[in-house]
Amino acid sequence: MKASELRQKSKDELSAMLLELSREQFNLKMQKGTGQLSKPDQVKKVRHDVARIHTILNEMASA
Repeated sequence: MKASELRQKSKDELSAMLLELSREQFNLKMQKGTGQLSKPDQVKKVRHDVARIHTILNEMASA
């Protein structure tokens, strides 16, 4: 996701997305640990999306 797309969403939508991405990140870590991960690059993408959402939420809180 792009940051510009995230900035158009409400705080509640971002929180819901953050929860969903956190669950996906956990599932990917479990798959990696058991050797079942088919797309290793997905871990990095999810981690970056989580960081983007945290950044946008912090910007909203300080504004």
